[in-house]
Amino acid sequence: SVLSFFGLVPAALVGVDVASLLQRANRMRENCASSVAAHSNPGAFLGAALATLAAAGRDKLTLVTSPSIDSFGLWAEQLIAESLGKHDKGVVPVANEPPIDANSYGDDRFFVYLRVNGDDNATTDESIRQIGERGHPILRLDLHDRYDLGAEFFRWEFATAVAGAIIKVNPFDQPNVQAAKDMTDSVLQGYRATGKLPDRRFGSSVKELLGSITDGDYLAIMAYVSQTPEIDCALETLRRQIAERYGVATTLGYGPRFLHSTGQLHKGGPPSGAFLQITTRHGDGGPIPGAHFSFGTLADAQALGDRKALVAAGRRVARLHLDSDVAAG
Repeated sequence: SVLSFFGLVPAALVGVDVASLLQRANRMRENCASSVAAHSNPGAFLGAALATLAAAGRDKLTLVTSPSIDSFGLWAEQLIAESLGKHDKGVVPVANEPPIDANSYGDDRFFVYLRVNGDDNATTDESIRQIGERGHPILRLDLHDRYDLGAEFFRWEFATAVAGAIIKVNPFDQPNVQAAKDMTDSVLQGYRATGKLPDRRFGSSVKELLGSITDGDYLAIMAYVSQTPEIDCALETLRRQIAERYGVATTLGYGPRFLHSTGQLHKGGPPSGAFLQITTRHGDGGPIPGAHFSFGTLADAQALGDRKALVAAGRRVARLHLDSDVAAG
């Protein structure tokens, strides 16, 4: 079940010996037993660090990884965002953020560096060194090889439960995920009645959204577009430019799949998020049997429902619609 948790498996685990992976996980489980003192318990220590640093204003958990486990951040992002982002509390996980000048990081950051021995870590090591020199808290977790990911899966799930207890949120529910579902259902009911989606022109302009950003905020880019290498590159550039110009953390999710992960954090977490939704024409996408609308209409409705749910939650949100070349746009 560890391997299929939330359906996200780091690429480093493809083709591994599962028995060895679970052996490392079991060793971490033993190290996190209730008989182990808290300061020596790796899961409790990480959970306490997440919660207490967030309470001190360093709630932007920035995950930095060695190249061979670069997709681990997306797994941890989903775990932490959905589990802890509730009741205007939580930890904002920042995964796969493009590197920026160390001077551009704000005082709301907490860095966790998962370093795999034997990887080409020279560039990342230097970046972490510079970040540390500027006084940002850094927790370094050394992995002998990719099989230590089994231990990290357990450590991070255990730590998330501990952090939830300290923050006083239930890490095992997702109350705000339902809000976007309900809004989408409402949009689709209107489509069934009229044959078209409601007016989508509401929320702030992009200029107004960016102008509202202050220290301690984060910008979430929600891309309701088909993922391609060109779009990945364009959005990475956008994230870097925003982070360096405004000094804030950025996150990125492709819609609608992020709705069951960071979607919970967006509506239920700290009210420090600014949300940029990027949409495009989905086309028909083929009919959904018995639904009276196509997959393309469903995707458009989910984007609209998500934006409505954000506005209803009092969040700052803007929509940028790109009709043609999304990467160029």
